[in-house]
Amino acid sequence: MDIALWVWAATIAAILALIALDFVTVSRNPHEVTLREAGTWSAIYIGIALAFGALVWWVWGGEFGTEYLAGWLVEKTLSVDNLFVFVIILTSFAVPAAYQHAVLLFGVTAALVMRAVFIAVGAAAIQRFAVTFLLFGGLLIWTAVQLFRHRDEDPEVDDNALLRWARRRLPATDRYDGARLTTSETGRRVVTPLFFVFVAIGTTDLLFALDSIPAVFGVTQEPYLVFAANAFALLGLRALYFLLRGLLDRLVYLSVGLSVILAFIGVKLILTFLHELQPAIPHVPTAVSLGVILGILAVTTAASVVAARRDPSRRAHAGSVRAHQRPAEPDDRLSADPGRDEPRDA
Repeated sequence: MDIALWVWAATIAAILALIALDFVTVSRNPHEVTLREAGTWSAIYIGIALAFGALVWWVWGGEFGTEYLAGWLVEKTLSVDNLFVFVIILTSFAVPAAYQHAVLLFGVTAALVMRAVFIAVGAAAIQRFAVTFLLFGGLLIWTAVQLFRHRDEDPEVDDNALLRWARRRLPATDRYDGARLTTSETGRRVVTPLFFVFVAIGTTDLLFALDSIPAVFGVTQEPYLVFAANAFALLGLRALYFLLRGLLDRLVYLSVGLSVILAFIGVKLILTFLHELQPAIPHVPTAVSLGVILGILAVTTAASVVAARRDPSRRAHAGSVRAHQRPAEPDDRLSADPGRDEPRDA
């Protein structure tokens, strides 16, 4: 694709404008988001993402339009796994409902910045070193295997090294003071639990970027489409969280579906590397990738619905790339109201 500088500028400006709109909406009126409001905003963001895809299709052709759609679908799917972890973090720190959307907005903004950096580095690496396809493919396959092995587990907040360091080093209070990150207590400045929530969300975004960027490069190597797919998938994440919060625990096979998708894209990247060396080795077309991803999502969703109906007590898990000791009692964090729980270690 031959993307003019003004097209990049216009796209980034539009994304920043949407973020600013979200920020103004959140900062002017902190409130608990209703299901209707979340549904409306989710529909708007999905509509914007699909409209952008139609624009890509019209201006640059069907091949690039399909690549964008596949990339956006991959990132949207991975963002749902983000939501599981966000629920765990918000629940662990008992973030009041009125401030959850501010935390999520920070998470989305931080994720966009981090992924923009990773996209620039990844694009440069792919252009200069074909072996990058092999490295990305290996990373995704390893992640897929680990996610499948630990599909019935959740990431632990205390696994975060930076968060543990901050808790040890910084004077803190266990009392929220509105949306403030710091407050005054007994005559000294201390950080509030909201500060630690931001640390947890930001570092989680970094870890997810390590998987999501190689995944989207597996369906398109165009930096512009990679950036747009990530941006438009993440922009609606805040609204999607409030829309699906009560339904996430029913997607019992989501981690399995994600592991299969990541493994498929990892194999595709390795085949791309081998195809560069030996053209006789088949290359997986983008349309085939899109069909496979849609099929996996359809099967995963249908199987989750059936499993949840057969066993209503069954709960979904985000999956983890490392093993954790499973709790003795059923984990009902995903179905709880984060604003009403007591902090586990805040």
